[in-house]
Amino acid sequence: MSSSQSAYHAPLSGPSGGPPPAGSHGAAGAGWGALRLASVLLISRAALCATPPPDASLASRHAHHSAGLTSQPAKVNTRPPKALSSSHTKRPPPEPLYRDNPTAMQAATEMAQRLQANPAWVRKTIGKAHRLGSVIQAVTPGALTAAKNYALYRSRVVEPRRIQAGVRFWQRNAAILARAERETGVSASTIVGILGVETIYGQRMGGYRTLDALSTLAFDFPTEHPKAAQRAAYFLHELEEFLRLCKTQDLDPLAVRGSYAGALGMAQFMPSSWRQYAVDFDDDGRIDLFDSRADAIGSVANYLAAFHWKPGMATHFAVQLDPQKLDLAALLQNDIVPSLSPAALLDKGVALDASGARHPGLLALIELPNGSAPTQYVAGTDNFYTVTRYNWSSFYAMAVIELGQAVQAQWQRERDAAPAQAKP
Repeated sequence: MSSSQSAYHAPLSGPSGGPPPAGSHGAAGAGWGALRLASVLLISRAALCATPPPDASLASRHAHHSAGLTSQPAKVNTRPPKALSSSHTKRPPPEPLYRDNPTAMQAATEMAQRLQANPAWVRKTIGKAHRLGSVIQAVTPGALTAAKNYALYRSRVVEPRRIQAGVRFWQRNAAILARAERETGVSASTIVGILGVETIYGQRMGGYRTLDALSTLAFDFPTEHPKAAQRAAYFLHELEEFLRLCKTQDLDPLAVRGSYAGALGMAQFMPSSWRQYAVDFDDDGRIDLFDSRADAIGSVANYLAAFHWKPGMATHFAVQLDPQKLDLAALLQNDIVPSLSPAALLDKGVALDASGARHPGLLALIELPNGSAPTQYVAGTDNFYTVTRYNWSSFYAMAVIELGQAVQAQWQRERDAAPAQAKP
């Protein structure tokens, strides 16, 4: 899969690079890696939930996101959208309920045993889930109609209103961000970049009822997709994890809302990722990724640390290409996985800047197509690769990094200018 395609952050492997730990992201067994890979194209539409699609391969982002920014994080929306009040508006027929789906009811019975929950409660809960045609439409593969364009993608993420929202977020949470960086080694700018790309710092967390979204994807994943069975299995597991999360966090499964792929909270964690990586960073006795900025910050940092973020290491270096020596086929063979030394890059026609040439580890040549304009290249480090564990996409990782850097630079400029402005 091309690294410029986007995938939601639930990891493709465990922190060590091997299979996920037992019970971490669902089914144990040899088929799990293939199942996670099968989910990649679908969840691409969930990861940049506040960002319009730069091309058809990243189409059908969350319909609930808009460009408006506010300074306060959104609350969990426990009410359905208001119906149009016009008397001339015809209301669509109600979406079917899964209580009438024998496959769903059988799955609920089996799920109850694994959850050690009352079977009647699980069946009743899943029975109240609606089959959402909009979710099915959103995940149905569409034809590619435009060239990938990182410059366009970036322009919709690293933009003034999102940067200003990030500055306000950093100002209000500077101590928490500093603590997260100190305790995990993950840079504050990367944490800020992820939260900004994912939900504009909690302002756009999703309007789909999670029970509906996950049930639809578990029981009615579009059959025309070649990986439909594997993806449906993944979302069935996430539905089970969601019910487990509701039990442990005392959440009403009929009230929780998130993305159409089932991602939750400021950090847009899938339910299984919430259980494995989310942390109580404000020490109030519960994990709340909806309303606790501290928990969201700490959980993002903990996630990246679990996937081997290296403190103090750059995420990427600038490069210059030598057309006479350039061997792109060999350079891109391992995609975004660091596998070449600085010397090996130079031998294949890629010259690094001074700091990159001194890098002690391996690097990957990151390709960022810009439509009809020249392609951009950088050398990605292990930390660049770690960011892609949140979302398997070089576009996503680069946008996160550049947004975080832009927010940090603006925040520092405003902070440095404040004393001068206060002088008479």
